[in-house]
Amino acid sequence: MTDYFDQEAAGWDADPVKVERARTVAQAIRENVSLRTNGTALEYGCGTGLLSFALQPYLGQITLADNSSGMLAVLDKKIAASGIGNMTSMKADFSTDPLPQTKYQLIYSLMTLHHIPDTDKILEDFYTLLETPGCLCVADLEKEDGSFHGPDFFGHKGFDRQELSQKVLRAGFRKITFKPVFQMPKIVGSSRNFFPIFLMIAEK
Repeated sequence: MTDYFDQEAAGWDADPVKVERARTVAQAIRENVSLRTNGTALEYGCGTGLLSFALQPYLGQITLADNSSGMLAVLDKKIAASGIGNMTSMKADFSTDPLPQTKYQLIYSLMTLHHIPDTDKILEDFYTLLETPGCLCVADLEKEDGSFHGPDFFGHKGFDRQELSQKVLRAGFRKITFKPVFQMPKIVGSSRNFFPIFLMIAEK
């Protein structure tokens, strides 16, 4: 999948649906989480940073992590062009790389979790990387029939809220809430389908 994201990086921000999705999720995070302009945050699976750019004015230092060199190249150009001083990119894949030594007050991701095979491990990693108190925000697909990515996709077909809640609880989190935040339009075959995206918020 990394090759796919490398190839898609240059035109990623040209898709108005992706821009609107990030803006809507950012608004939902702002409405449901107390953000601090002196706080530390990590976006995991940041892509070109659409979500973090939408949250940037409301946070302190933001680390944007991704395993796609193509996405990070676009992100770095955007950061340099904007003159923003509180965003830093990091090439990382927590499934294979050591975790950073830094702790964060907020960790968030958008449409990343369903690409990660070992959900339990990444949730445990997020718990380890969070300060106490800390907050995790995950925006991702509701459970679907596999038509979002098609038959060649080997990630998760979205998430059942109850099953994901149990995994989050086992990782150590508490006070888990889910909110519907976006309907993702996508052409499947000859029809235009809508796939619901939730925002899950959990506390450490």
